[in-house]
Amino acid sequence: MNSKKNTYYKLFKTSFLTVILVLVFIGVIIISVSTVIYRNSKLDELRENGDLFIECLKGEYNITGGLSNDSVYRLHNEFCTGGGLEIRIYDEDGKCLLSPEHYTTEKNSDQITWAQNTDEIKPLQKSMIKKLEDDKYLSYDKSAVSDKEPHLIYGRRIFLRNGGSQIPTRMYALFYGRTDSISSFALKMAVFYIIFAAAAGYASYVLLRRRTKKYVNFADDLLRISEKYAKGDFSEKLTADIEGSAKDIVDYVNTLADEVKNREDTSRTFIANVSHELRTPMTTIIGFVDGILDGTIPKSRQNEYLVLVSKETHRLKILISSMLNMTRFESGTLTPNFQRTNMSDLVIQTVFMFEKKIDAKHLEIEGLDRGRLITTADPDLMQQVIYNLVENAVKFVNEGGTLSFRFDTTDEWHEIGIRNTGEGLKDDEIKKVFNRFYKTDSSRGKDTTGLGLGLSISRKIVHLHHGHIVVKSVYGEYTEFIIQLPVNDKVLMG
Repeated sequence: MNSKKNTYYKLFKTSFLTVILVLVFIGVIIISVSTVIYRNSKLDELRENGDLFIECLKGEYNITGGLSNDSVYRLHNEFCTGGGLEIRIYDEDGKCLLSPEHYTTEKNSDQITWAQNTDEIKPLQKSMIKKLEDDKYLSYDKSAVSDKEPHLIYGRRIFLRNGGSQIPTRMYALFYGRTDSISSFALKMAVFYIIFAAAAGYASYVLLRRRTKKYVNFADDLLRISEKYAKGDFSEKLTADIEGSAKDIVDYVNTLADEVKNREDTSRTFIANVSHELRTPMTTIIGFVDGILDGTIPKSRQNEYLVLVSKETHRLKILISSMLNMTRFESGTLTPNFQRTNMSDLVIQTVFMFEKKIDAKHLEIEGLDRGRLITTADPDLMQQVIYNLVENAVKFVNEGGTLSFRFDTTDEWHEIGIRNTGEGLKDDEIKKVFNRFYKTDSSRGKDTTGLGLGLSISRKIVHLHHGHIVVKSVYGEYTEFIIQLPVNDKVLMG
């Protein structure tokens, strides 16, 4: 991992510590529950052996009439040695009548020797007698743990009857079982779970560390590449081999970087084109004015050149207005100055501004003398629209082609149509032609200085007039832009 200060590294430590705590918690529960289940099974086994001994003892007592005889001792010894039990029988006063201390057996022999003094054997406590009177007693006696063994206890009240007596004798039987198997079981469970937990913990560590390392590397790359983006270097793309939100972040950052890069490229192109567009009319104006002032241009032709200076000045005004209006559009501060406007005259005036280019291409002009259209509009803004459309029409008309204009009125709209013959637009180009900075593939070679803003600005201006601008085109034949302005003045004034 690259840095211990990284947030993902801290998350890794927290996650791994959580895994360890969960494993410990689960281990305690599993070992405890398993041990309790195993201990209960041993208690059930102790109770079954105890009940079986009592049934056998009843039979022997019925025959012998007492507990101090060889057959009872042999029965007692068989259950104690064979079942790993300690069995004690007490009378109703709590005195011990039968226990391992009452006799001894010879090794490898059935010979039994009675104990001479059994008075020192501890009597049954009254609290235990009360428990046995109430019910059977089956317990894991923790108080006996200090005495090592035994501490599994099963006790019950019994009634023994000999063959010659009708009155049964009340006695109490206690069975003590060893717990070494329980301890051994708990130890084995603990060892098994420790091995399992160690393997699980190691696997969790490896997986968490591997995944955390991916996120740390991703965070480092994101920081490094973001710093490069901040400096304007978009040469490197962000990558990530992790899924989820980080993958989405990569896509968003890369998309944003592409967008910023494209905008920077577009801005540089825009500034270069603006500089060129401004320089051309300024150079023309300065050249003609200097020629008039220094006498290079004779007085007889000064008016001719002043007309050219006037046209270039109008062109410069429209260009600067377009750029200022774009800024005002973006800030939402552009408000049209509506007034009665002769749209036919605006079109004619604008066409005369391109007289030189029209003559150079040997174009035919149609429709300027057909009809007169007056509507409510902002004349300065609408002249920008017409200028942009006429400029495009002149740029992309074919050599010796035709520029056509029409002025119509319907029930709803005043319409101004500007059409040029030539290559036309493809269907996919028609959908994008009003996008900001968009240029068709064919126009890039023909229009190296255009800003790609004219149609975008034109549409915004027409929308401010509550109108529409529509493009129609047949590829290889013509392109026509139609300006639609509302007939009802109240739509604009309201």
